[in-house]
Amino acid sequence: MKRVLLVFARSDSGVDGPRPVFASARPSRLQRLKEQVLQHIIQRAQFAVPNMALMVLSSIEVEGVEQHICDMRFDKLPLDEHWDLVGITVHTGAAKAAFGVARQFRARGMKVVLGGPHVTLFPEHCAKEADVIVIGEADDLWREVLEDLKHNRLKARYRAEVLPDLSVERPVKKDALKIKRYFTTNLIQTSRGCPYRCDFCNVYVMNGSRVRHRPVAHVVSEVERFLKDDKRIFFFVDDTVNADPKYAKELFSQLIPYRIRWVGQATTMLGQQDELLKIFAQSGCSGLLIGIESVTDASNHQHRKKQNSERTLARNIKAIRSAGICVYGSFIYGLDGDTKETADALYDFIEDTQIDVPGVNLLRPIPGTALFERLASEGRLLFSKDDIEAFRYSWGQEMQCKPKRMSMEEFLEAYMGLTRRLYTFGKAIERTLRAPCIKHAILMFNLAYIYMYGLSRRDLAAQQQKLKFESLFNDSEAHQQRSRAVGNLVP
Repeated sequence: MKRVLLVFARSDSGVDGPRPVFASARPSRLQRLKEQVLQHIIQRAQFAVPNMALMVLSSIEVEGVEQHICDMRFDKLPLDEHWDLVGITVHTGAAKAAFGVARQFRARGMKVVLGGPHVTLFPEHCAKEADVIVIGEADDLWREVLEDLKHNRLKARYRAEVLPDLSVERPVKKDALKIKRYFTTNLIQTSRGCPYRCDFCNVYVMNGSRVRHRPVAHVVSEVERFLKDDKRIFFFVDDTVNADPKYAKELFSQLIPYRIRWVGQATTMLGQQDELLKIFAQSGCSGLLIGIESVTDASNHQHRKKQNSERTLARNIKAIRSAGICVYGSFIYGLDGDTKETADALYDFIEDTQIDVPGVNLLRPIPGTALFERLASEGRLLFSKDDIEAFRYSWGQEMQCKPKRMSMEEFLEAYMGLTRRLYTFGKAIERTLRAPCIKHAILMFNLAYIYMYGLSRRDLAAQQQKLKFESLFNDSEAHQQRSRAVGNLVP
């Protein structure tokens, strides 16, 4: 029997829990205790759902091969056990952590296969860190990898030449999961691909700009099957669950009899899709993450996000909440059209629309996106373009590019002031009391964010001091070089 371990590598920054990016060398005992308690809260509030890719891969069965999952948010790496193959899914913002895991297994003589978004975008960069790489969506490739492992004929590369046909039934199973450790294990993907081309996103690059759907009957069957193991809330992980209104109407109409509760991701356009919004509410939709980014067309359009309109933005959000659905509003501060005054505009919008959970992110130049290439050409990256491992996910804890319309000091003052106003105990209680539903989850989110954005402010302040020191050092070096040059000219 061949043994395969599938690893979800935890990010080394705060996105997978309360960890500082600019960590103090010796955190106090009280600090460690606080972080342990908050880690548990944050896992329950948001982060502790299984990795969808590993759920899909572990569901592929090949006789003579058994698969196990190691989720590093909970598990220690089983380095002392023998594994015939270790598979790690790599996201760009956590690539350094994933490579570190790969090196530990390879140092013990075990073969490692890397796949995921980062490998698809940067295969040459990843090849040196693995024995095998998988490029592209792995739905049809993984069975081939397992068969080759079984017969001792693994290749160095497996590449998906075409995007998988989602009309083919591929049942997702939970046999490799420890169900009770997660907030929910009811993750379902109904489609892939995105029709939009926002320059800070790489979904359309990896999954195509045409939306591919699974047959409605397959999705309904999966919901029915999942309910046997886990009756908790469902999470539809599609990037835009209302991208195809006709498909969404058919699917969620058929889910009404199952009386499930579910959350997902949608665009603000849902507020104008009256019939679909009603069906969402009737089918048990409790909350939606909505990518608002900016409240002005000027900022959104500079990043090719044109599906939101500032004229209808507030009205749409209010319509969704009026239907009894909570809104997680996702914003980006630092877009190219943003100024110091944008922070006040974001705060006023959040207050006016009564968004249940506001998330205010920093602009992230993810390698492989059009934004990354543009900022690199403009000299605005705060890390080397060639060092893509320097990019990491964090909870608004690190500036990775220079703002366009304000100085770094002005931006940080505005951003930290905004998060200081948004995330307080009083605001958490206020949002919980007026939430249309899932009040317990809304409270957990908002309480966790008080700490997380406090951590963000401390890290950003530390980074600001670091950047000032580096600037002074570079100025001093430049001054010394000029002095030496002048001295060389003097006879």
